[in-house]
Amino acid sequence: MRILFVAGGTSGVIFSIIPLAQAARNAGHEVVMAGPENVVSTITSAGLTAVAVTSRKMLDTLLYDDGERRPIPTDLHERYIFNGRCFGRYADWCLEGLLAFADHWRPDVVVGGTLVFAAPLVARHAGVPYVKQAVDMGEPRTIDLAAAAELGPWLRRLGFHEMPRSDLFVDVCPPSLREADAPPAQIMRYIPYSTKGRIESWMYTRGDRPRVLVSAGSRVTPDRDFEILSGLVAKVGALDVELFVAAPPDVAAALRPLPDNVRAGWLPLDVVAPTCDLVVSHAGGTTVLGNMHYGVPQLLIPYLPYAMGFTRRLTEYGAAKMLPPEDDSPENVAEACREVLGTPSYRQRARDVSQEMSRLPGPSQALAAVERLVHTSR
Repeated sequence: MRILFVAGGTSGVIFSIIPLAQAARNAGHEVVMAGPENVVSTITSAGLTAVAVTSRKMLDTLLYDDGERRPIPTDLHERYIFNGRCFGRYADWCLEGLLAFADHWRPDVVVGGTLVFAAPLVARHAGVPYVKQAVDMGEPRTIDLAAAAELGPWLRRLGFHEMPRSDLFVDVCPPSLREADAPPAQIMRYIPYSTKGRIESWMYTRGDRPRVLVSAGSRVTPDRDFEILSGLVAKVGALDVELFVAAPPDVAAALRPLPDNVRAGWLPLDVVAPTCDLVVSHAGGTTVLGNMHYGVPQLLIPYLPYAMGFTRRLTEYGAAKMLPPEDDSPENVAEACREVLGTPSYRQRARDVSQEMSRLPGPSQALAAVERLVHTSR
């Protein structure tokens, strides 16, 4: 069977769909993952075949054609519409190359990550089933409507009256944290994926002080979201803790000099995170899910509006504490860290959700659902 995976435009969302793609490859299927040129190395480093369908980057959707930056709305509803149109614009850039590849390669099924709006269009064009896989715990549905509006010309060109719906939805959100009106889904255990490297003893050997991990996600650069990461480091760094900062090498260099109790740079999160007592982050979807998997309590500051929904759900569950972005003063961040570190129930609830996730079906079982779908559609 030929399976075409359609990736998003940044590494974080690609990491989410890699386990299912690897399971398909290991089962003997032909697997190709399509994405923009700038993420090809991320795909191939996971042992997967990649095809580049556009030279443009996801972040280019934030710019007008003349290079000027588009103003980002401050109203939450308008921000969702803005985000949806950006994702629709990105899909527009991918579709020419994606449709041409599908016409030649002829997949049997198309799997696309959430918010990858080119995937349903190429699946229907190719006349094959479309599988949507969640890459986090869910986004506002207003984003979908705005993306469809942006893709109106493509819908007319392809002869569609509306955005095609998925034939199968693979959800990685644990059932106890799904929204009440979440659609029917094949549940799949979320498996964190990250680039690998050599580990050293300090990564898995604890000292006497609490361990805190700070992250602003895989998309942070010296020019993008750096102030979020550097701000979190400064606010948490004053605590008497052993502090780890997950950051690309160039970002880690820009953070220096750092106090002696702080280590910044590439971190093997599968090794370091389980030793930590707290994770402080921007509430990015894959960051949150990964640390849920490792059973670590979290302090979440949802700088990204789309993260508000699942941040609230995890907070209500008791495995995290949310601090609104407007309240992220050094004093408030430090006090929130102390609360989570000093309250055993946060750790217990984090372990509860981790244990729930460990019992969920793995990628091979989700793949079996995809195989059944393809078989019955023929």
